[in-house]
Amino acid sequence: MLYAQTPAHEKRRLFRERLASGEIMRFPGAFNPLSARLIEQKGFEGVYISGAVLSADLGLPDIGLTTLSEVAGRAKQIARMTELPAIVDADTGFGEPMNVARTVQEMEDAGLAGLHIEDQVNPKRCGHLDGKQVVDEHTALQRIRAAVDARRDDNFLIMARTDIRAVDGLDAAVDRAKKLVDAGADAIFPEAMSSLEEFGAIRAAVDVPLLANMTEFGKSELFTVRQLADVGMNLVIWPVSLLRLAMGAAVRGLDELEETGSLNGMLGQMQHRADLYELIDYEGYNHFDTSIFNFRVSR
Repeated sequence: MLYAQTPAHEKRRLFRERLASGEIMRFPGAFNPLSARLIEQKGFEGVYISGAVLSADLGLPDIGLTTLSEVAGRAKQIARMTELPAIVDADTGFGEPMNVARTVQEMEDAGLAGLHIEDQVNPKRCGHLDGKQVVDEHTALQRIRAAVDARRDDNFLIMARTDIRAVDGLDAAVDRAKKLVDAGADAIFPEAMSSLEEFGAIRAAVDVPLLANMTEFGKSELFTVRQLADVGMNLVIWPVSLLRLAMGAAVRGLDELEETGSLNGMLGQMQHRADLYELIDYEGYNHFDTSIFNFRVSR
């Protein structure tokens, strides 16, 4: 009922323990708090909160238009709804190194298990768009050092994302990954790798957890969890998948409504009200205090 029972610091501790085990962990992207609860119900290991999704939710492109307060506020709403650890996309940290430091503490306070900071020029671009630019090595490392220095909970995961592969090639990505780890990054997110061999090259270069981004319609082939585990990945995200599925269903529903004037033919494709009520835990609220919450859940 209400929000998760596990405190944020305990989620972080358990997440770090599981990550250290070497098993691969699956983090589908939640586009709202309810979808985060569904991810937990279906047995996944964590929740990812995508900057592209948060932008799209506001009707904006993923080009650095969202603010720290917008991202932290929405991330808090999502993270508190699940017992699972949640990782958030913090873009370039929303400014200079001091802004990065504040971003880390805001996300800690919002109950996140970790975040990733990228090495793109600000304002950034979606990692699978052309025309990206990355900052120089000094700036990239300064961001990560600021993030590490700012955190108050040692279990809060500081992940460094590098977009340099699409700009300067794989060798540059390997070199930058090594230096980001030396700067204190707990994990590396090598963006827009084009093959399993490229993921493997990053794995061979660093001895920290690695994240693979399996976003659809991008520059990376869509590998299976097993394939990624076999080349040493530790985390897999599908950042926009649930949003794409939901919006695809919404388009089909509106088309059906426009064409036939009714949605009777699509009832079988909808989440049943009883399933929605179970996910929200209506019964838990009903039993909390029957002197006040005395409604009944109809089936």
